[in-house]
Amino acid sequence: MRVALFVTCVNDAVYPGTGKAVVRVLERLGHEIVFPMSQTCCGQMHLNTGYRREAHKLARAFARTFAGDDPVVVPSASCAATVLEMYEYLARLATDSVLEDELLSLKPRVYEFTQFLVDVLGTVDVGASFPHTVGYHPTCHSLRSLKLGDGPRRLLQAVHGLQFVELADDKSCCGFGGTFALKNSQTSAAMGRDMVDAVTRAGVEFLCAADNSCLTHIGGLAARSSHGFNVVHIAEVLASTAEDPYPGAQ
Repeated sequence: MRVALFVTCVNDAVYPGTGKAVVRVLERLGHEIVFPMSQTCCGQMHLNTGYRREAHKLARAFARTFAGDDPVVVPSASCAATVLEMYEYLARLATDSVLEDELLSLKPRVYEFTQFLVDVLGTVDVGASFPHTVGYHPTCHSLRSLKLGDGPRRLLQAVHGLQFVELADDKSCCGFGGTFALKNSQTSAAMGRDMVDAVTRAGVEFLCAADNSCLTHIGGLAARSSHGFNVVHIAEVLASTAEDPYPGAQ
């Protein structure tokens, strides 16, 4: 199958290893990956701060970039949710019938990465090896918008050597919330510290999630308070093998 990768602007600029990990996993499973070079931002951060006109322009660009029949895989639950939940709102707000028509074809083809593996490909064992204790944080968009359910857990539990540890309170927000972390920094940090404490009590070596933005928030707070765990995107756990392990876990 040919698969289009929307790597997201955060991953492109800060976490390129996540995009490479997605490619590695999907190619390992026998799929061809294409990367449209005209892709930019999904518009989530513009929406978060009220710039709807600018977000609409980015939605139009996304629809043009990923026109066609290929499934579009997104290694970010929040960016996938923006496309699936907010683009119709932007089209209606701008009375953009062209975008509304494009969304009829686009939306059924857009998947968060783990969603694509489990729900489309029907696989949970991707041939990964990661001999460490790992916890999973279901980010707000994973849990409440995309409703990924137990798919990410099943993927992790199928990884060779991985010891999966349930977090005591895995349905709480980490406090990042996009620009919420800037506009309400004290509240955001307090929520993040609660998350860090919960992960520390679980005693894991790594905390993973489907959103690097949330992991940045949690990992930054953990590092500043000298807590003993690392953060890693779930794609990078699934890309790791015994022959080619995840670099941060050696």
